[in-house]
Amino acid sequence: MAWITQNSAEPAEKRDEPYLTDALKQELNDTYAHRYPTRQAMSLPVLHAIQHAHGWLPPQAMQEAAEFLDVEPTVMYDTASFYEEYFLQAPGRNVVWVCQSVSCEIMNEAAIADAIKDKLGVDDDQTTPDGRVTFKKVECIGACGGAPCMLANHTLHENLTPESAVRIVDDLK
Repeated sequence: MAWITQNSAEPAEKRDEPYLTDALKQELNDTYAHRYPTRQAMSLPVLHAIQHAHGWLPPQAMQEAAEFLDVEPTVMYDTASFYEEYFLQAPGRNVVWVCQSVSCEIMNEAAIADAIKDKLGVDDDQTTPDGRVTFKKVECIGACGGAPCMLANHTLHENLTPESAVRIVDDLK
């Protein structure tokens, strides 16, 4: 299967060094293989490990994961594209996740998201042209008691206002 990048009709470039190294495969086997009834059931931990190591899930990495787990490449892509926490394109240096759960929605998360998008000049699931910030709206961060909330590089910020959210984004390097 030829992987196609989202920004081009050309096949994605293959690098010589694998994303899923022998050492990472061994670590995944040692940590997870005994815990799951099938190799395919290890899909999420494998995708997490690759993204943790490389910052995103390049097409070649998902192909390697599919081979490692003995599944079709489309299974890996379907899995990765279903969950919000996986990046199918390289994210910016900073990632801002605004929660849009019911609690945050009631507390006006839309105004926070709009203020951040206006400040950055991007829309949902986009990265600023300089690569500084990727903006995402997510279903739930799990901090309903501090709604509205967001994560900025995995740091939780609660009880936000549009102004305080923009200040946090301004402070990102």
